[in-house]
Amino acid sequence: MPMEEYVFLDTETSGLAGGTGTYAFLVGAARFVNGELKMAQYFMRDPSEETALLEGLAEFLAHCSALVTFNGKAFDAPLLVTRYTLHRIPVPFKGFAHLDLLPLARRLWKDRLPSRALKYLEENVLMAPRTVEEVPGYEIPYIYFDYLRNGNATPLKGVFYHNAMDVVALAALLSHMTSILQDPLSELVKHGLDMVAIARLFEDLGQWDTAARLFERGLEMTLPEADFWQAVMRLSHLQKRRGN
Repeated sequence: MPMEEYVFLDTETSGLAGGTGTYAFLVGAARFVNGELKMAQYFMRDPSEETALLEGLAEFLAHCSALVTFNGKAFDAPLLVTRYTLHRIPVPFKGFAHLDLLPLARRLWKDRLPSRALKYLEENVLMAPRTVEEVPGYEIPYIYFDYLRNGNATPLKGVFYHNAMDVVALAALLSHMTSILQDPLSELVKHGLDMVAIARLFEDLGQWDTAARLFERGLEMTLPEADFWQAVMRLSHLQKRRGN
């Protein structure tokens, strides 16, 4: 599928619980146009503008056929489906392929990193820390409700920054994941635990020759003792299987 057909999407919502009482007051979306990433952010100055937000987003998505999110299968997509349904607007991403990067991130980095939060991956995998404009995600609903009460939009600057960085991070993370899976023996993979995690992934995919080479490379790198011996056992199992 051409990269131009992918849309990178993230929502900022009135709460984290989901359900019909939760709505997205800010939706960031980006897609590639002539090789450049074009972003749009749809914001509700007041909840009465939700229909306009949903219709604007639908127009942006009309050029795409695949959705890229981070935990979007469990949260962002179902929430938006609920909002479109409540307003009797056709769901614009119905039938889209949906690539949720969180499960793959867990497969690749759960052994090395204590967190697979998107911001943490930016800092520790993409090596791209955010600026002081960043606000914690848990504060975002309260900032929006304060804005609705007092009309002061200044604190929302950090919310727009947070949302924009999440969307850009999706594109960067997908590119990075694609690169390391296309060429896992490249210099992009610098940690032994990451190499072994990729080896296990290829093993589960039935690509045993590639998995064996990756386990061998991982054993040449620095590994904690328990992980070293586990990798030895899995490599031995693969070699016996390949011998059959």
